Amino acid sequence: MNINGKPYRTIWPAEDGWSVNIIDQTKLPHAFDLVTLRTLEDAARAIETMQVRGAPLIGATAAYGVCLGLRGNASDEALDHVCEVLAATRPTAINLLWALDEMQKAIRNQPHEVRVAKAYERAEQICNEDVETNRQIGEHGLGLIRAHAEKKKGARVEILTHCNAGWLATVDWGTALAPIYRAHDEGVPVHVFVDETRPRNQGAALTAFELGAHGVPHTIIADNAGGHLMQKKLVDLCIVGTDRTTANGDVANKIGTYLKALAARDNDIPFFVALPYSSIDWSLDDGSRIPIEERDPREVTHVTGKLPDGGIATVAIAPEWSPAANYGFDVTPMRLVTGFITERGVAPATRDALLTLYPEYRTPDAA
Repeated sequence: MNINGKPYRTIWPAEDGWSVNIIDQTKLPHAFDLVTLRTLEDAARAIETMQVRGAPLIGATAAYGVCLGLRGNASDEALDHVCEVLAATRPTAINLLWALDEMQKAIRNQPHEVRVAKAYERAEQICNEDVETNRQIGEHGLGLIRAHAEKKKGARVEILTHCNAGWLATVDWGTALAPIYRAHDEGVPVHVFVDETRPRNQGAALTAFELGAHGVPHTIIADNAGGHLMQKKLVDLCIVGTDRTTANGDVANKIGTYLKALAARDNDIPFFVALPYSSIDWSLDDGSRIPIEERDPREVTHVTGKLPDGGIATVAIAPEWSPAANYGFDVTPMRLVTGFITERGVAPATRDALLTLYPEYRTPDAA
């Protein structure tokens, strides 16, 4: 996607051929800064501190983290250590574990002298595959938005999204926002209600930033305003992303997604989840078993923003003696999800529908 007329991915090899560049998302929307990752520790810190975030991008960064971690020692013991360090950074996003598994499969049985080269080769493939996967998600989701536009006789389609599932959450294009970008580029009139997404404000800081950079009409709203908009029939459909979706269709996404799904169901508004194959956890049949990340309470009690003089400051918004809890994700049960938008098509949110799209995961018991 373009920033000031220049195309960017969210992660790419640096000019030296071995280090890796990322966009520092903790500085957005007030500064567009690039950071170079040179070590395993750099990659792990970037994931943990959310310089990179979004399940697909976390996976891509972990893949390059393996490359960086093996540069000095490509033994089996080193590979185990590297994967252990990276796996501990963000527990909810399944793409992280998927990417580490892919890297191990590409490296484990190779001679030590070629392991680093094989690692970089597979990491690049993971990034390129992510871009194409998200492009296809956009293509399939475009049809849903077109259908709403036709139903409204060409009037603007009103879409509500939560958190950030755009190109900043992936290598490029995004998941939930990919259909919106495709619709906008095809001339289908769209407008996006952007949840601020407390406590880290990924909607206000990131989704609004990238939609604005691409010229997509949007409005930032308080998280608690979504239900009101739905009651007033100002929302045509909801599209969100996911950090992990179970085999039966339960969806873990940024905290607050469950409440939006409840409001959508109560107001008969379609609620879609856009996801790539790498976000499906086929080992789980129940969303209650998804580990939910608990983050620093300061993300709840403090906010960072831009001052009138242009400076950036973090300020407290709660009494210093009050404790805070900071759950990063919640689980939306499949019964509240209208359907999935995947790189292979759109399907109802059921296990059978997922297996129809991904028959290679069908077991004899599921046949």
